[in-house]
Amino acid sequence: MTKTAPLRIGISRCLLGEQVRHDGGHKRDDVLLKALSRHVEWVPVCPEVEVGMGTPREAIRLAGDPHSPRLVTVTTGVDHTEAMTRFSRQRARELEVLELSGYVFKARSPSCGIGGVPLLNTEGTETKDGIGLFARAFMEHFPLMPIEDEDRLHDPQAIKNFLDRAHAYRQTRNNIAQAGG
Repeated sequence: MTKTAPLRIGISRCLLGEQVRHDGGHKRDDVLLKALSRHVEWVPVCPEVEVGMGTPREAIRLAGDPHSPRLVTVTTGVDHTEAMTRFSRQRARELEVLELSGYVFKARSPSCGIGGVPLLNTEGTETKDGIGLFARAFMEHFPLMPIEDEDRLHDPQAIKNFLDRAHAYRQTRNNIAQAGG
């Protein structure tokens, strides 16, 4: 019997305990890591560091229209939207060759949140209508790939469902490749 290779899953680097957050800290998620690490090979990504923002850095937020928000620093208002948008599209293309089978994003992050991200709307009111710029580009590039944020993966059934979907995604991708498609 041959051993199946672990699933290759993308993940926000801060969830692995890497000190890449704006304040120089991390958001290591031991519950998530304990539940999934034995099943997967992690592919860590931090869009904010990889786009050149550095650590530590001024905090950023989403502002404006929820469908095309701006990514701006909280205090000085420096706009990182264009750089992050270009980076995100390019990084999604680069991740193709790694044959990811899923992705775990940092919840509520202005770069990585898959929904419910705080957004300062055009009226100056904070809503939870945002989607992180990298997460949005990733989901557009990989519309069928299983994704979650770390909050949902604290539920054992959600972990099982995510792993099942990731295995099915990998199998479908492999079947298409073998068929020459």
